[in-house]
Amino acid sequence: MYAEVRFSYETNSYVIMNKRILVAVIGAVVSLGSWGETFELFSFGNFDQWLTRNIKESKLLGGHTKQLYAIAPTGTDNSGKAYTNRGGSPWATSNVLAKPAGVTKASNAVYPEARGKGKCAKLVCQYEHCKAIGMINVDVVVGGSIFLGKMTEPITSTKNPYSKMEMGMPFTRRPKALRFDYKVSVPAGNTRVYSSGFGKKKTIAGSDKAVAIVLLQHRWEDSKGNLYANRVGTGYEAFGHSESWTNKHDVHITYGKSTYGLIPSNRSYYAKNSKGKMVPVKEAGWDPNAKPTHIIVMFSASSGEAYVGTIGLTFWVDNVGLVY
Repeated sequence: MYAEVRFSYETNSYVIMNKRILVAVIGAVVSLGSWGETFELFSFGNFDQWLTRNIKESKLLGGHTKQLYAIAPTGTDNSGKAYTNRGGSPWATSNVLAKPAGVTKASNAVYPEARGKGKCAKLVCQYEHCKAIGMINVDVVVGGSIFLGKMTEPITSTKNPYSKMEMGMPFTRRPKALRFDYKVSVPAGNTRVYSSGFGKKKTIAGSDKAVAIVLLQHRWEDSKGNLYANRVGTGYEAFGHSESWTNKHDVHITYGKSTYGLIPSNRSYYAKNSKGKMVPVKEAGWDPNAKPTHIIVMFSASSGEAYVGTIGLTFWVDNVGLVY
């Protein structure tokens, strides 16, 4: 064989042979670029399954039955009871059952919507109306959101909304990107509204944006039950203009410091400690080399503080997963 190769050096066959080898090598490299990349859909991340909860609101509010939608095995729940994640679904939404002062109220700003042969998640920034004859007549701004984690029900107060959200789930891998399909509709104009149900509505200059967030954290707990985290990886993107459907969009994850800074302590996300108590997870610093313990993924039709948003802004999301 060696003599044959050496001999072919004196002819064009060697050149042809090496061209073939080169083409084969280039083809292998290109193939690795596509085959070497893997995409793993989150459980229920195609949003084809939804549970419909029928909640009868208090007579004080009219006694109407309202639908709340949860990302869970398809079905109907007429119990009116507090919801916890079902069927292995890791997803929670901003759709909640509230019982302030014993008054039953349902709030829904995330909806299933048909897409192709399946469904997608439709997140809307809207007013949640709360009206009781002779007592109250208020509007609360709700930004439709979905996230990996759990929502604590029933909600009994509008104070510190993050304390009702158990944000994130255990996770130890190092993906390169968050991938999903999306569509955005941003209303004309350049304003936001603040309305918490207490005091007057306020108009704020500047339109809101839809956001997609993925955070990798290394968490730990001290002897007093406080939770802390170092940020391992970060991915963030805001969507401020109307766009038609875009498929397989990647939000790349940066390991180490990111322009999307650490979460301020006054806006910390919450999680349960080893004693089962909901406490803030205080981000202490950056550690790109640490092994993640938790992942946070959130999509929202509002990028600002609670009870602030551009009414009518809508964010459709589908086929959410991670790229490795």
